[in-house]
Amino acid sequence: MGLKILHTADWHLGKRLDNFSRIDEQREVLDEICEIAEREAVDLVLVAGDLFDTFNPPVEAVELFYKTLKRLAKNGERPVIAIAGNHDSPERIDAPDPLARECGIILIGLPNAEVTPFEIENQFKVSKSANGLLELRLDRFKQPIRILHTPYANEIRLKKALDTEDKGTALNEALGESWQALADKYCKTKGVNLLISHLYMMNRNGEILEEPDGEKPLKVGNADIIYSDIIPEQVQYTALGHLHRAHQIGEEERPVVYSGSPLSYSFSEAGQLKYVMLLEAEAAKPITYTKIALEKGRPLSRMKFMSVDEAVEWLTANPTHLVELTIVSDTFLNADDIKRLYTAHDGIITIIPQVTLSDKGEQDKVKQVNLEQDMQGLFKDYFKQKYKGQEPNEELMDLFNEILN
Repeated sequence: MGLKILHTADWHLGKRLDNFSRIDEQREVLDEICEIAEREAVDLVLVAGDLFDTFNPPVEAVELFYKTLKRLAKNGERPVIAIAGNHDSPERIDAPDPLARECGIILIGLPNAEVTPFEIENQFKVSKSANGLLELRLDRFKQPIRILHTPYANEIRLKKALDTEDKGTALNEALGESWQALADKYCKTKGVNLLISHLYMMNRNGEILEEPDGEKPLKVGNADIIYSDIIPEQVQYTALGHLHRAHQIGEEERPVVYSGSPLSYSFSEAGQLKYVMLLEAEAAKPITYTKIALEKGRPLSRMKFMSVDEAVEWLTANPTHLVELTIVSDTFLNADDIKRLYTAHDGIITIIPQVTLSDKGEQDKVKQVNLEQDMQGLFKDYFKQKYKGQEPNEELMDLFNEILN
């Protein structure tokens, strides 16, 4: 009988889209993930980092996180392993570890950490542990499950954890040597071998993958890129976090997979389908996995309209979307127009006015400011420069004069 594993990542609990809270959508999609784990009778859950969106997440995000992990773990029946990503405080992730273990949850905040062995009677145990590796034994699965684990750390911290900071070793080489040493020592006998990490990883000769909008890049040029060919041959599946689009890199026989985020978190992700990965694993055999689509969460849309009427019509017909709205116009949007848009839809994140100037001479005049004029004239010229030539309307000028007076 095979082992069933659920791989998810990049929950970003507490994240907002501009000023728009996503916590209700996060609650719904995590509920959906729990239902998938239950429906598919999953034996093990891997959460590959960026559990929270900030080092100090709001209380409701922390509460949702622990409730979800407890539910996924079925009060100790099913092991759940969650590692820190670049958005997480490793110390925060490590802090509740003794209590979490009692519920079957293994939290790993720091790279090269050693998980204290423990057992939940009649369910599972951590039978072996070393820096950067743990071995699980499940009562219902005869073979050992070895998991190499590398939470996110910057290059300096990671090299320090691997004890290579003074040797001038490249990060790619240091990680490869560390993983290989663990695999050679602990993955000799028959078992299931996995790697979980939160890194920017790609094929050595593959395309440079786009990092999500709003993410602090994990690569600077090509210096910090980790290549998938350093993963030891013993590893059958690598569960990655960081990139928000679900996709596979590496060899078909040994998948290296970004599960992606469960929700679209920026407008660069508009239109992306979101997934969790369901793995079927056995010792000494290639691991197969299926992408299970997630249906919860509001879709993100970037829309452009030539008039406010056209925009209102679309907004009314698509009430569930979160929208970045561009309105093409040759005049500044007045308060009534803006009010109509926001009244038509509760999910407008931003409105971008795009001004069209048909006369090139007019465009050239925008760049020229006559400093020998009164304050109102200066404001008009400033406004036209800032907004690509559009004139401030009467309503805006009245407001400016009120402030001025």
